[in-house]
Amino acid sequence: MTDLAMIDWDVADGLIAYPDALARMDIRQSAIRDGARELVWLLEHPPLYTGGTSADPAELLSQQFPVYDTGRGGRYTYHGPGQRVGYVMLDLTKRGKDVRCYVHALEGWVIDALAQFGVAARRAEGRIGIWCDNRMGQEAKIGAIGVRIRKWVTAHGFAVNVSPDLSHFSGIVPCGIAEYPVTSLADLGIAASLADFDAALHRTAPDFLSALAKSGESCDLALVKQSA
Repeated sequence: MTDLAMIDWDVADGLIAYPDALARMDIRQSAIRDGARELVWLLEHPPLYTGGTSADPAELLSQQFPVYDTGRGGRYTYHGPGQRVGYVMLDLTKRGKDVRCYVHALEGWVIDALAQFGVAARRAEGRIGIWCDNRMGQEAKIGAIGVRIRKWVTAHGFAVNVSPDLSHFSGIVPCGIAEYPVTSLADLGIAASLADFDAALHRTAPDFLSALAKSGESCDLALVKQSA
């Protein structure tokens, strides 16, 4: 199944409180298992930190913003205005029950969308997230991935830095990786809006959906929490 028209595509207005987002994802996951339409939900959060199932308390350096535990895989990450968060709720019983392939395809979707702006984003072996070179030639993180799969229905997804306040990342060790900086499209000198990035996601979504039928790809399963 690759038809994007079969999936609800929802772009939220304003800033969505994190607990409200979790509640909506839980409800929609259950509904999808019962036959409801799948959903790609694009939104922004107010400034906050989230800790995944592998979060180390020593990597929370500040509590200047609210901190939420969450059921996704991964460690601490930041969400805030100017960052495009994508919560992807798909039924893998219809798209291939392959967790590795799903995470690999999700990473590829973000990489393909960033390529629309001339950004040579990539995976980095042994490191979580989506990476590119910043304007000083340093390897820097531009996106985060973390998912939860419950009864083969996905939730959570990705966060891509379009134009957030990068100083807000200083309150955590992003995804447990202290050696590398974070960057954004704005930091790279690319004047793109969230709507521009949403359009890039929409253009590249068919390839993402097609990739879900493939198997045998590798990913870091620390990013994933799967529950019955």
